[in-house]
Amino acid sequence: MARNRTHTGMVPEDLVRQIPMQDDQRRIVFMISSLMMDYPDEDFVDKLNVVEGQLDELPLPVAANIVEFLDAARVKGLRWLQEHYVETFDQRRRCSLFLTYYAVGDTRQRGTAILAFRDMLRSLGFESERDELPDHLCVVLEAAALSDPGRFTDATEVLAAHRDGIEVLRSALDNLDSPYRYLVVALCQALPAIDQETADSYMELIRSGPPAEMVGIGTPLPFPTSQP
Repeated sequence: MARNRTHTGMVPEDLVRQIPMQDDQRRIVFMISSLMMDYPDEDFVDKLNVVEGQLDELPLPVAANIVEFLDAARVKGLRWLQEHYVETFDQRRRCSLFLTYYAVGDTRQRGTAILAFRDMLRSLGFESERDELPDHLCVVLEAAALSDPGRFTDATEVLAAHRDGIEVLRSALDNLDSPYRYLVVALCQALPAIDQETADSYMELIRSGPPAEMVGIGTPLPFPTSQP
């Protein structure tokens, strides 16, 4: 990405570039990311093997990032991954997998934002059987991967609308040298090219963190929402 001046400074060069691919390839990336970024349970090794069998369908730069994660996961082992997962995603705010956290922070608007995600998933014809809240990245990725062809663009746009938060997650994982960073890079490669407004929002999140408590009941989520 070009390095341009913004009101918050210079657009960072490390924002992930889009890799051209077909929708069916994007679906594969979304499902792989959903499976691999979920808590590594006892079936995780079997999931690794399934994911490995899909890599030939993806562009080489995207597959290469996923391979980096797969290799690290096999070397470090299930026990290490489970401990690292809890320490990283459950205990570090900038590694949150809940997309509303980056949009509205821990404010009173969080409940409304989560309901908006629930309604959005239902509009895609998706009913999650997971225990996680509907704004959990793995849930949204699964919904996008399984969405009807006529709604796939809409599902992708929901993820793209939260690209600033996803990039913050990627940056935090990179600073921790976490193998999960490769999955987030692959995900970003499958999303639409980042625009200037999103780059500015990313920089503001890096500088100041998610929003503090705000007055009013409006929901600043970047897609249509409904009030509870």
